[in-house]
Amino acid sequence: MHLGMFWEEMPRGSQARQAFQDGLDLVDAAEAWGLDGVWLGELHFTPGRSVLSAPLVVASAVAARTRRLRVGTAVQVLPLGHPLRLAEEVATVDQLSQGRFDFGIGRSGAAHTYEGFGIPYRESQARFQEVLAVLRLAWTGEPVTYQGQFYRVEQVTVAPRPYQEPHPPLRMAATSPETFALVGRLGLPLFAGLRGMGIPELRTHLDAYRAAWRDAGHPGEADVFLRIPVYAGATERAAREEPRASILYYFQRQAEFTRRGLGHRGSGPPGPREAEAARLASLSYEEILSTRVAFGTAAALVDRLAVVRDDLGLSGIVAELDPGGGIPAEQVRRTLRILTHEVLPTFR
Repeated sequence: MHLGMFWEEMPRGSQARQAFQDGLDLVDAAEAWGLDGVWLGELHFTPGRSVLSAPLVVASAVAARTRRLRVGTAVQVLPLGHPLRLAEEVATVDQLSQGRFDFGIGRSGAAHTYEGFGIPYRESQARFQEVLAVLRLAWTGEPVTYQGQFYRVEQVTVAPRPYQEPHPPLRMAATSPETFALVGRLGLPLFAGLRGMGIPELRTHLDAYRAAWRDAGHPGEADVFLRIPVYAGATERAAREEPRASILYYFQRQAEFTRRGLGHRGSGPPGPREAEAARLASLSYEEILSTRVAFGTAAALVDRLAVVRDDLGLSGIVAELDPGGGIPAEQVRRTLRILTHEVLPTFR
């Protein structure tokens, strides 16, 4: 099973210079300690929360300072970029990493981000499909001609071609019920998370993803990676209490983010989003511990992650080490050390 870490959050109150250094220090530790991969988020216009607005640039820096670690996006928001530029940059990172790049893709639920770039959110689904189509054509190394609603390309050949054939592995994120089935029909590996839903609800959506995969006639088994907040403590009490404030803040902020999307064209009817925001705002700490995170000692994390893996049929787990940006750097590093030294070996 793949075990990776997720880099998106910056410590609250941190400056950009320190946030980048802290993240790259964790990358160095992950490389030295045998973690399988690092996955980079994409967030725009959130100066107090993240410096990861240009994940492909950061991926290039990670590739340059590592030799073994895989680096991926989780996820690149396809409708915000021109497909030819994305094709060039992804292929470049893949070449520089010598085939250690994984391209996680999605369209994001952040309607305000689209507004910042002057793109109507109601166009996000159609733009996503067009960008993906152009990317796949561009990576063949042959001249590309494409006529779509949003993008028109006439006899353009993209260079370089990717290092991996035919291109870096794709992995698509899903957060809404209809998207899980779409990813299955497309025959793409899936990225799932626990921000907007708990494990029981996710299990139902994964059933729909796998059913759509089978119904579309795709070979092999559907492939699912889960992003989950992880915290390792010296005792069970410490593992429970030390991350409490940060994870409660994390879900309250997610509730506010969900409410912020209400009323944007293309974000769907307001009823489901209002209900989701209310559920997130009312989450108890006990519910968070049981359905949305993996907190514990090394031994408890081995058990917890094995149960989650088997319950959801996972092929990979990506640990979110500082959800909420409120966990001290030394405790984040401790979690990574315990994961790599005491948890990861049991999954080999």
